[in-house]
Amino acid sequence: MSEWIRSKQHAVPSQAAAGVKKSPIASYLKTTWPFHMLLLPAVMVIFIYHYVPMLGIIIAFKEYKPWLGIFQSEWVGFDHFKYLFTYPDSKQVIWNTLIISSLKICSNLTVPFLFALLLNEVRAALFKRTVQTLVYLPHFLSWIILGGILIDILSVKGGIVNQLVRLLGFEPVFFLGDGDWFRFTVIISDVWKDFGFSAIIYLAALSGINPALYEAAEVDGANRWQMTLHITVPSVLPIAVVVGTLALGKILDGGFDQIFNLYNPLVYKKGDIIDTFVYRIGLVGGQFSFAAAVGLFKSVIGFLLVVISYRLAAKFANYRIF
Repeated sequence: MSEWIRSKQHAVPSQAAAGVKKSPIASYLKTTWPFHMLLLPAVMVIFIYHYVPMLGIIIAFKEYKPWLGIFQSEWVGFDHFKYLFTYPDSKQVIWNTLIISSLKICSNLTVPFLFALLLNEVRAALFKRTVQTLVYLPHFLSWIILGGILIDILSVKGGIVNQLVRLLGFEPVFFLGDGDWFRFTVIISDVWKDFGFSAIIYLAALSGINPALYEAAEVDGANRWQMTLHITVPSVLPIAVVVGTLALGKILDGGFDQIFNLYNPLVYKKGDIIDTFVYRIGLVGGQFSFAAAVGLFKSVIGFLLVVISYRLAAKFANYRIF
């Protein structure tokens, strides 16, 4: 029997002896395939509702007529893109978008960073949790709800903010009807809504700092300000760099939900952004091809900015997806 087994072993070499190696991908999928199956429904939803509709961008290169359909409409090439840069309002809309987005990015980087540093210094656990809960709540409210609230409290007649302004002896401010005040209102309300939730990433980074660094600094005689300046800030700064560089990809995204629920024709000159502009000329005005061209222009620029920001994050903060 033993001789027969030995002969069979020599007759059928093992996979290792034959030089057959199992693929690393096959080994990985063998243990993780249940998790991929759990992700499959979400992937299918994203594919159906985000990638399949991208075929419709062809109308940006056609004079789209709904009654003719996409394929029967006349092909016009880059005419709509050329018209974009000669359209009277397009330059102002792009400029508005850049100003509002840039100020939002700077504010949403600075305020959560400072808030996380201040909250990190609080030692009363109950007070700290209460503050965290209160500042997180606005993030979970939609701009439809917040827009209605802001319209009421900022109203010139009867708004609580303007009532306080009158009590202080000043003239009421038309926050949502004056272009400069509208930009200010948009930026402040956006920061108020999201700064608490945005601070989570900084608080997580702060919790990962080695306590031995603070203990050593305290032994050396450093006060709280010096420990914050030389230990806390340098430890959190790489995360801030990553968040800031990745935010560059949203430089042309001024926040449609917020602007749409707050703006009006009085502030179009300084408050109209690319997304609201596309909505008005595309869905309301019926210029579907021109609106698609504007949207495609924004998407291409945004894609390039995402690539650049990713490279910057990899260079300055060693951030890599793979």
